[in-house]
Amino acid sequence: MQSSIFEPMDNASITLQVSTLPDSPGVYQYYDKEGKILYVGKAKNLKKRVSSYFTKTFDNNKTRILVKKIATIKHIVVETETDALLLENNLIKKYQPRYNVLLKDDKSYPWICIKKERFPRVFSTRQVIRDGSEYFGPYTNMKTVHILMDLIRGLYPLRTCNYDLSVKNIKAEKFKVCLEYHLGNCLGPCEDLFSENEYNENIDAIRNIVKGNFKESLHKFRSQMKQLASDLKFEEAQRIKEKIDVLENYQAKSTVVNPKINNVDVFSIISDELYGYVNFLQISHGAIIRSHTLEIKKKLDETDEDLLQLAIVELRQRFNSLSKEVYVPFEIDLGEGIKTHVPKLGDKKHILDLSKRNAKYYRMDRFKQAKIVDPERHEKRIMAQMKKDLRLSEEPRHIECFDNSNIQGSNPVAACVVFKNGKPSKKDYRKFNIKTVVGPDDFASMEEVVYRRYKRLLEEEHPLPQLIIIDGGKGQLSSALKSLDQLGLRGKIAIIGIAKRLEELFYPDDPIPLYLDRKSETLKIIQQLRNEAHRFGITFHRSKRSKQALDTELETIPGIGEKTIVQLLGHFKSKKRIAAASFEELSKVVGASRAKKLIQHFAKKE
Repeated sequence: MQSSIFEPMDNASITLQVSTLPDSPGVYQYYDKEGKILYVGKAKNLKKRVSSYFTKTFDNNKTRILVKKIATIKHIVVETETDALLLENNLIKKYQPRYNVLLKDDKSYPWICIKKERFPRVFSTRQVIRDGSEYFGPYTNMKTVHILMDLIRGLYPLRTCNYDLSVKNIKAEKFKVCLEYHLGNCLGPCEDLFSENEYNENIDAIRNIVKGNFKESLHKFRSQMKQLASDLKFEEAQRIKEKIDVLENYQAKSTVVNPKINNVDVFSIISDELYGYVNFLQISHGAIIRSHTLEIKKKLDETDEDLLQLAIVELRQRFNSLSKEVYVPFEIDLGEGIKTHVPKLGDKKHILDLSKRNAKYYRMDRFKQAKIVDPERHEKRIMAQMKKDLRLSEEPRHIECFDNSNIQGSNPVAACVVFKNGKPSKKDYRKFNIKTVVGPDDFASMEEVVYRRYKRLLEEEHPLPQLIIIDGGKGQLSSALKSLDQLGLRGKIAIIGIAKRLEELFYPDDPIPLYLDRKSETLKIIQQLRNEAHRFGITFHRSKRSKQALDTELETIPGIGEKTIVQLLGHFKSKKRIAAASFEELSKVVGASRAKKLIQHFAKKE
């Protein structure tokens, strides 16, 4: 292994020094001018990988900032890509560079320990002592450990005392059996009542159980049960039968795939714009003996391949996995000695799908927690995801959506609803009466309201939205674009149209629509905007139609003019109250002559 350190340098010297890097696998480290580590990365070819940072144009702003800050480069050459993977992981955990994804290590996972001693004890612990004892785990939660320990104690009576049960001490009769012996939980090795060979056979069986292999224990118990039954020892045979039932019940709950699938690690990943969620399942004899999901915060727009590769190395180290075969959702290079497989069908695909579901459920739980505990993080994630999904240049913190509403051209109106940070901002909603369009012309109506809306915002110097959504297809979108052209706003505000039937998203000057995943949060927010605009527009339209219907009926009464109608509505508030009013009540408002005409009109309708 070789190390090289360059002194702080300017751009010209960076180019010079990068050109001297070796074409070998290794790990590179970037430092700023103050000597603080910025980033650690691995490479199959150090020269190609490092030089790409200074020759490529990056879309991600953080990567551009990182490159500007690099003042010193260090590199370590290793023998193989596997060594590079392991070294990268260790250096990230050691230095925790600002621009690397966060891999948090938890040292408090529980283990099951088989103590290195004569007549070994078996117990759970969170502390690993390097004294030759065997440790199985770590397990991701204590509940699994309790279940396994209860199973082990129910099948095999073991000692719990910490006496030194050496041959010399037992022969000297230093110890006496305790209450555990009298309760049947221990067979008394302290008084030499149980042979060391039989005890060690039980320990071997326990090793197999914690590894997920129940076959040998079941075979042994069945043989014992048959022998005891043959010797007419039915009570003892029944006790063995109960142990078989306990073991089979545990095995049935544990086995999820073909029992032939043994000693395999399964990894899957679900990600969004800000985080990746990697699930790890460890399979032994067809049973899941471990499940854990790791949340990784992205720093430099890392791909799923980057995150998964790093997470696999971390999780296998953390949980001490020595499996030689790994199931993954896509091709990935984990170096020599590890066989990767991308399942397509059958039991292997089933277990990979199960891992992916675990990652999804974990992500959903984190979303729910974020909404309650950290709403700002939830908003930031949603906005970043919308920016990516809709191919925007900035996060759509302020969105406005337009919808037209008319029935055969009558009472044409339009609505504009506003969302801020992904939530409705009802105080900013606006409704429009269509003024310049005659008849049912949705395209012209859309052109009018978009023009009026943004002409006013410009005049009053109010902030403009980052995104406009038009409820309609290409026609309505084109009409809205005409207004933006007139106002000089085209290209300054992102605008899309959404067609209702297939939820197609249309962009200016792009004939091919965009289809988002039906379950995506971005599409759900767009649908919520569209539905809210439709609801708001319809409510306004109904209100206008009702008012018009009322006004029209009153105007048909001979001798009742516009001023009288205004007086009546101002006092009685509704047509129903006018119709129910007495002659005296009406006379006080509009005089006896008009009151008589109103009474006669409503009397004819009864």
